[in-house]
This record gives sequence, C-alpha cells and structure tokens, in this order.
Amino acid sequence: RSKQWYQRRVAITAGVISAQLAAHYLTEGGILTLTGAVPCLKGTSFMMGYGLAKAAVHQLTKSLADDKSGLPKDSCVQTILPVTLDTPMNRKFMADADFSTWTPLSYVADMFTTWLEDRSSRKPNGSLLKLITKDSKTEQELA
Repeated sequence: RSKQWYQRRVAITAGVISAQLAAHYLTEGGILTLTGAVPCLKGTSFMMGYGLAKAAVHQLTKSLADDKSGLPKDSCVQTILPVTLDTPMNRKFMADADFSTWTPLSYVADMFTTWLEDRSSRKPNGSLLKLITKDSKTEQELA
C-alpha cells in the first residue's frame, strides 16, 4: 500500500480510538486532545491522503464537542494544528528545513500541562488551534 494510505489510516484510526477511550474513561471535565494540521485547512493537492486524514480529525473534533457525542459532562475536545512538529524523525527526513519554523514538543507538552492544571486556560470546546512557529517563537491562533 502507498504511504498516503498508511497516513490516512493512522491519523483517522488514532483519533477514533482516542474518542472511544475518552467516551469510556475520561472523567467529567476532562480533556481530549487530537492532532490535526494547519495545511489541511485548505486543499492539499500535493499530499491528498494526508489532507484527507487530518480533515477527518478536524471533523471528529467538532462532532465530539457536541453535547450528544457520548463524552462525559463538561469534557473538552481540542485539536492542535501544527505546521511541523520538531521531532527526531522530521529532522532526519527534512534535514535541510528551517527548524526555526517548527513547533518544539516541549511547547506542546507545556501547553497540555497548563490545560490539565487550569481548565480556564483551555480554548472553547471543539476548537482547532493553530500552532504557528516563526523565528523559534510559537503562537496560538484559533482556526
């Protein structure tokens, strides 16, 4: 099978499994975070499989935010939309890229920790949150 098929399957399956687990095990007021992608807010003719999969995650986020989704009371679903996460694998396969535009995993981890510790810091339920990194500085923007 093609790389695009694998990417579609992984992105969609991970989101659906996470949603099923959250429906059964998330506590009231808990948070479910998923990962989408900024480029997939528009057409992705250069990577259709990836775009299709991430767009499905974006839709899943909106559906799970509905009161009738089966998630616990007062739970929150948010999807981060990085452009590129700074991971060892991305560095390996895109060694000539400008790493100053990549979102560090430490930034994402700190953001998630804040959301867990302070519910008021969370974005509205069902949010798609762009993570835009420029000159090694990351900013958040609702999509």
